[in-house]
Amino acid sequence: MQESLQELFEKRIHQFISNTREQKNLYPKAEKKLASLSKRSAEIVKVKAAGNIIEKIEKGNDETVHYVAHFQYLIKQKGALYLEEETEMRLAKLYKGEVISDEEIAPVQNGGNHPDIPIETDDLVVRASYQYDRLRAVQYAERWWNSYNPAYKKFENNCTNYISQCLRAGGAPMRGYPNRGNGWWLQNNNWSYSWAIANSLRLFLANSKGGLRAREVSSPAQLLLGDVICYDFEGDGRFNHNTMVTGKDAYGMPLVNANTYNSRMRYWAYEDSSAYTPHIKYKFFSILD
Repeated sequence: MQESLQELFEKRIHQFISNTREQKNLYPKAEKKLASLSKRSAEIVKVKAAGNIIEKIEKGNDETVHYVAHFQYLIKQKGALYLEEETEMRLAKLYKGEVISDEEIAPVQNGGNHPDIPIETDDLVVRASYQYDRLRAVQYAERWWNSYNPAYKKFENNCTNYISQCLRAGGAPMRGYPNRGNGWWLQNNNWSYSWAIANSLRLFLANSKGGLRAREVSSPAQLLLGDVICYDFEGDGRFNHNTMVTGKDAYGMPLVNANTYNSRMRYWAYEDSSAYTPHIKYKFFSILD
């Protein structure tokens, strides 16, 4: 079984390298990533992949294996190099030790079923001044992109909880406890909608008048390290994913870190993601001091 999975990994690695891949057998994930890179005049010069088995179920000659695949891509763009990483939860089925199917288990992206946060006005908010430390926010994003800080609750859909932790590491002050529909906070094993739910954080950043505040900008090129991008994959107005800017590519465009789709230094547009659709919409928020 392990030999079959290793052989599968080796075949996939070759699909990412332009001078070794076979177009007729192109791995769909590689096809998306290579197309996205081509638009940016970038290429993968080296790739590594490794797997970690989470669960194995055997029934006669049949085996079902849940595992995590970890990809590392060394990307070259305009003479500069950077390392992108991502993990996937995958499900493989084998018969007599041979792989007969292998597919990604896509995380469920949930905008959240709850009342939207009301638009706040100055007289409803106690102002809190702070200095946002972008470096610390990014350092935290790098430290925990592929694991979970035991000091915080872990959510099944952890992308917004992770971004909130990054913002908190940058010094953003909590406020609004104990009203879950107001402010941005985590306390006593309870949390505001905006702390943990993607659409609520997007609404909070757009409307907050005190403490953690942000300015919406029109282009990702305007974002700085430590800023936030929100994603509405289906384009239905309910945002279901958030990332933090942790780097810039050779053209000055954001590279982002995220949980749920655990990834680091990934190109902001997510065109290579299994969640991407042609209807995707984005919101770009620059954090204010």
